[in-house]
Amino acid sequence: MIIIEVRDLSLFYGTFQALKSVHLDILEKRITALIGPSGCGKTTFLRSLNRMNDLIDGVRISGAVLIDGTDIYRPGVDLLELRKKVGMVFQRPNPFPLSVADNVVYGLRVHGVRDRKLLEERLVRSLESVHLWAELKDRLRTNALALSGEQQQRLCIARLVAVEPEIVLMDEPCSALDPAATAGIEGLMYELKKQYTIVIVTHNMQQAARVSDQAGYFLLGELVEFGPTSRIFTNPRDRRTEDYITGRYG
Repeated sequence: MIIIEVRDLSLFYGTFQALKSVHLDILEKRITALIGPSGCGKTTFLRSLNRMNDLIDGVRISGAVLIDGTDIYRPGVDLLELRKKVGMVFQRPNPFPLSVADNVVYGLRVHGVRDRKLLEERLVRSLESVHLWAELKDRLRTNALALSGEQQQRLCIARLVAVEPEIVLMDEPCSALDPAATAGIEGLMYELKKQYTIVIVTHNMQQAARVSDQAGYFLLGELVEFGPTSRIFTNPRDRRTEDYITGRYG
């Protein structure tokens, strides 16, 4: 089932065109990987899916992004509700300088949840979902900044899933992690896609091949090719995609 429909999406930073008429469909409860060289528009596209680019001065957007059939760029969209529905995990772990528990329930409190029992239930469930409950159940009052890099990234994912999004955006979530921690986050992605639609930007070709169901290759703001990951990596239809995947470009 299609959950995100992108139609002729173009984005400008001032006079510079960062995205050029991007058109694609993203499937529900699948992992979609966006690959391509640095500066090709991957992260700009990812941020367009929950309107994070709105925070940048001089941005101009045309086209449409439909989530569950509703254009998120139509007038009157509640951005707080949109970003609850479409959450984001950033390149480097960004826990708040608060306790583990306060980090996890932070978003719920922002959305007005005050019921202590509900907060406690979401805290436990969210930490369990990212395999941190056993490790941290006796450290809930510990400052989150004292955790390891992988634990911090898992905590940020727990903070996101606590508000029950439909879609999880990940901008190179393993770039600051070592290989063992990367493998742990990749394993977590497999489990999370049972409940969430995941869109990930990665420079790691092997990671894209390992974890994703769909893949798209961006180059100079253009979506050159998009389709099942197995086909993109074994039988690309565009020579530019083949050149990138085989290391002849980028």
